[in-house]
This record gives sequence, structure tokens and C-alpha cells, in this order.
Amino acid sequence: MAHISVVIPVYGCRTTLVELYLRLKESLTPISEDFEIILVNDKSPDSAWDTIVEIAKKDSRVKGVNLSRNFGQHAAITAGLDRCNAEWIVVMDCDLQDQPEEIIKLYEKALEGYDVVLARRFKRQDNIFKRISSYLFYQTLTYLTGTKHDESVANFGVYNNKVIAAFCKMRENIRVFPIMIQWLGFDRAMVNVCHAARAEGKSSYTFFKRMRLALDIILAYSDKPIRLIIKFGFLVTLASFIFAGVTVVRYFSGAITVSGYTSLILSIWFLSGITITILGIIGLYVGKIFEGVKSRPLYAIKNETNEGK
Repeated sequence: MAHISVVIPVYGCRTTLVELYLRLKESLTPISEDFEIILVNDKSPDSAWDTIVEIAKKDSRVKGVNLSRNFGQHAAITAGLDRCNAEWIVVMDCDLQDQPEEIIKLYEKALEGYDVVLARRFKRQDNIFKRISSYLFYQTLTYLTGTKHDESVANFGVYNNKVIAAFCKMRENIRVFPIMIQWLGFDRAMVNVCHAARAEGKSSYTFFKRMRLALDIILAYSDKPIRLIIKFGFLVTLASFIFAGVTVVRYFSGAITVSGYTSLILSIWFLSGITITILGIIGLYVGKIFEGVKSRPLYAIKNETNEGK
């Protein structure tokens, strides 16, 4: 068993991989010479796999995992974690915004008795739009899941192997690594780290991808939308009783002589809209259940380097 493993999903960062490897080797060596680096190519469109193969040829401690198609960041993380074999595991991104030099700080904190040490990006080097969208994303997530989520914390962290073993037993189709780690509930701490500017390109997480991810997370980890629908249904029912009572009083007092066409049409459209919305939300939940019961594998591997070494 290696002392420390580093799992990195790779997408769109081919030109940073060599520098990432060199900085990781320099940062991990003071901790232990017994380490491994697992680079998971999530069907990167920039020939990143060729670079991974070249690095792995020069250092047997580097393992490359090439997925058959793009399965998403969190499935790629899972693929790497399924293959790591170490006492401590680091999960980080490939774009060098998570700086390898910060691993020592996280590791030293873990040795104080924590199972999970997360990196808190206290000065994020992202544009204003990404910071705002990230803040709104996590605030919405916090409200709808009922669990506090910190937008300054992502995947970067050091994890004990018992935490990762528990994570790997969770095989649900919708995977969000930080949320699943939080659900496990092991002792954890946070350490402020320097967040670097992106070395290449731009993030693949667009605003719409974030919203789609948020919807998936909410449907997978929360029943709050259903609870809100029930509350809203009670409010509509209460309002209808009040309206009915007022209408009856007005009718017997002679205030109503002709039934209102406008109020009738508006009521029909309003209630029809509510009904369709409710059915849509329920349909989304049923759809996610349908995806889950298929029990398909979370990812498929095309080939690997240094397998079993």
C-alpha cells in the first residue's frame, strides 16, 4: 500500500499536465517517496491521454486511466478512487488552480487526527461572474437540501483511506464528491489555501451546466421540492376556501348578479399551470429513479497505464 495517492480527473488541461506532475512529485517527496498519481482522462478533447501515457512511461508511480467517453468529473474521480491504494488520498483538479504545494499543509492538518481535511479557497482567482454564479448555486443548494454548503470548498482535500472506502461503496448514479463526503460524516477540518488563476483555457462548467448539476443534486439528495409543493398545495386550497366563502357571502347579499368570465379563465389557467408543474417535478423524480434502477456501471474504461504496479 502506498502512503499517499493523488487522484486527478483530467479534462481540457493537456498543456498543464507535465508541470502538474513535476510540482506534485516535488510536493509529495517530503511527505513520502511512496506515492502514486492517478490521472483519469475523462475523454478530454485535447489529446491529454497521449501526454498521460508519456508521463507514465517515465515514472511507474503515475497511473493513467482512460475512460471510453466523457462520464463527468465526479464519475472520473470515482474511477480514480476505485484504483487508488494508499493510506491517504488527495483529490484535486488538473488546471493548477489547486496548487500541489498546498498538499503538505493539508496533510499536516490531517495528522492532527482528522479523517478529512478540505481546502478552503480564501481568495478565489475566478472572474466575477463565476464567483457570483457559484455563490448562488451553493446558496440554492443549501436551502433545498437543508445542508450547509460552502462555495469556497470543492474537491481539493486530503482523505483517509477509510473515508474513501466508504465513499466507493456508494454507487448511486448521480455523484457529487463533496456532498457525498459530507454525508459520510467523518471528522473533518478546513485549511485556507491559495487559489491560483487558471493556467489554461476556461472552466467547462458553464452557467447552464451548473444549473443542470444543481437540479440533479436536488433531485438526488433532497425531497424538499416535494415538501414545498405540498405546502403550496395547502396554501392554494386555503385560498380557494376563502375565495369560495367570500363568493357565497357576496352571492346571498346580492352583490353578484353575473358570474365572471375573466376570473373563471384565470382560475383555470392558474390551476392548470400548478398541476403541470407538480406533475413535471414528480416526473423528474420518477425519471431519476428509473435511471438508478438500471444499475449501469458508473464509467467504462478504454485502457490503462501501469496497471497493477
